[in-house]
Amino acid sequence: MKKYKSALSVKKGVENISNINKKSVSEFKRNKRPLLSAKDYFEGIKKGDISLLSRAITVVESSKTEHQKTAKELISLCLPLSGNSVRIGVTGVPGAGKSSLIETLGLYFLRRGGKVAVLAVDPSSSKSGGSILGDKTRMEKLSAEKNAFIRPSPSGGTLGGVARKTAETIILCEAAGFDTIFVETVGVGQSEITVKSMVDFFMLVLISGAGDELQGIKRGITETADLIIINKADGDNKIKAERAKSEYANALHLFPPPESGVKPEVVTASALTGEGIPEIYDLLQNYLKYTKIDGYFFENRINQAKFRMYDTVNEILKNNFYSNEKVKEKIKEYEILIKSGKINPYEAAENLTEMYFRS
Repeated sequence: MKKYKSALSVKKGVENISNINKKSVSEFKRNKRPLLSAKDYFEGIKKGDISLLSRAITVVESSKTEHQKTAKELISLCLPLSGNSVRIGVTGVPGAGKSSLIETLGLYFLRRGGKVAVLAVDPSSSKSGGSILGDKTRMEKLSAEKNAFIRPSPSGGTLGGVARKTAETIILCEAAGFDTIFVETVGVGQSEITVKSMVDFFMLVLISGAGDELQGIKRGITETADLIIINKADGDNKIKAERAKSEYANALHLFPPPESGVKPEVVTASALTGEGIPEIYDLLQNYLKYTKIDGYFFENRINQAKFRMYDTVNEILKNNFYSNEKVKEKIKEYEILIKSGKINPYEAAENLTEMYFRS
């Protein structure tokens, strides 16, 4: 009887595999790029050095004391060169195709000689705090363009997913010469007011047939939108998109007139085919022209600056509070007391703030 060799036999492997990366983790950490001076970052940003711009944004987003000092100096240097872009906010329900639409719009702007930056605020990982979605992987065509810059930033747990330093990042991008800046939110329904406070034009991206249960956040957002886009209006979905456009157009009559004086439009578009993109571009240009003539554009920019002041005050107070040594020591005690039910959270918070202001 013929013997067959078992297919399950273990074959001899390759011996003595060399370690390809001979650097240890500790050595790698020691060789990380050093922190530059604010002036060095600024000179690179002025020249349009994307690498230095990215590094500078990382410094601005950092919570380290030494980074924050450099960030403040850098923002002061960049401010005189900022303010020359069109800031566009983009929000909408998850799955509406915001990133695809931004990519198609961005490419359209580039063909007209512009420079486009996309600040895409990703949901943060609850464990690592890092970005989850990674918009560079979702905007491959745009990210390959010479005059485009895409920056996915973790939301850092701030309200509604708006990155804590998005406003400062806008300033850096403007100083680098980007004339069109998109700010994409995660679309969870609470970040829209914050984004509205830092942009000139606010777009709401929706899809047809999603139902009120999925788009339940739309009422509050719709009242802040300067343009409503029914995306994915292609193929068999085109008729549904037109119906949704009509419904939203009728609903807008029930809302109070916007402060800008420009009635919001509802359009259909397809990021896939490019249909509706020229119309969106024209509506944006008309909006900017009208609001600059009647002065609303500049008034809105002043209000943005005021909002930044209040937001910065809140940030400074919060950071000072949690970095206070007495607070750090006492807050642990109150956590234990709350857990045992010996004190309620409101009383604990009041005691902590009183102690902070007395210290």
